[in-house]
Amino acid sequence: MYFRVSQKSIFMKRVALFLLFGIFSIAALAQTQDAAQLYKDGKQLLQQGDYDNAIMVLNNALQQDPKNLDIQKDLAFANFLNRDYASAINVSKKIIEQPGADEQAYQILGMCYKAIAEYKQAADLYEKGIKKFPNSGVLYNEYGELLAMNKNLDKAIQYWEKGIEADPNYSSNYYNAAMYYSQSNTNLFWVMYYGEIFVNLESYTTRTAGMKSTLLDAYKKLYTQFKPEQWTSEYKKTPFALACMQVLKNSIYQIATGVTPDNLLAVRTRFVLDWYNGGLNQQFPSRLFDQWQYFLRDGMFEAYNQWIFGAAASPAQYQTWVQQHASEANAFKQYQSNRIFKIPMGQFYHQ
Repeated sequence: MYFRVSQKSIFMKRVALFLLFGIFSIAALAQTQDAAQLYKDGKQLLQQGDYDNAIMVLNNALQQDPKNLDIQKDLAFANFLNRDYASAINVSKKIIEQPGADEQAYQILGMCYKAIAEYKQAADLYEKGIKKFPNSGVLYNEYGELLAMNKNLDKAIQYWEKGIEADPNYSSNYYNAAMYYSQSNTNLFWVMYYGEIFVNLESYTTRTAGMKSTLLDAYKKLYTQFKPEQWTSEYKKTPFALACMQVLKNSIYQIATGVTPDNLLAVRTRFVLDWYNGGLNQQFPSRLFDQWQYFLRDGMFEAYNQWIFGAAASPAQYQTWVQQHASEANAFKQYQSNRIFKIPMGQFYHQ
């Protein structure tokens, strides 16, 4: 004997299952949407500096979507900004144990360790992070800054330059390297080269304005404190820097009346002509020098040089120059706003 099920009963069961599945799907979708909205709200509060409320909202978002790494990272960062380092470390530790953890997660945890002076743990973390992300300019920079905090500058510069080589478009390594070399009168070339790359990668920040002054000071030191025959003594083991300084010596007479924005324009114009006419661009490709050549060819080199050296020498005089050369200044500004300065791999020459 068997139980006979009617076709109508089977149909009704299927309808019930379909409706039940649909209810669960809608509930899951609503939950995801709630988490997404909470995350959006939390990020907005974080950007506004309302850290307490940001943390509360992000925690609620994480309860809705506990596997979301982006929510976890922002929650850790919000706690860091709120100086609740214990909570930030707790969240960050959980993040880096997950397969999808990225270099930013290591960066946040490292900043927390540095904030509470757990330097050994920070160093161990950065070494672990660099091993996992060997091309991370962020982690090389963070490790270098940790070493600098411990007064180990000679080792710090090694990590900043490793960061430049591994990730040539991360600006902070150039900044720190240029500032490191600016502390002495030797290696002025690397102040000028790294510093100018930095202002092209990071064109409108408070660090940019400071770097422009550092660049102008480096040129002043070179021309006023050293004789031309001394220029190349520091670079005999670095062919690229040696070649640059030898070419730069060709224009020494153009600086006779002082290190001014106009005279530096003449010096650097001569450099571009000699560098490319001599074929050195093929031996040592440089995105920075390619940009110089492009600006010279398109009539923007003076505007570019004024943007760096004119602004550093005298902001008031620079504004006067902009007003008197409106078309050139506007063309350069438009170029800057529309272009992305990007350095290809393989143009690191400071071995």
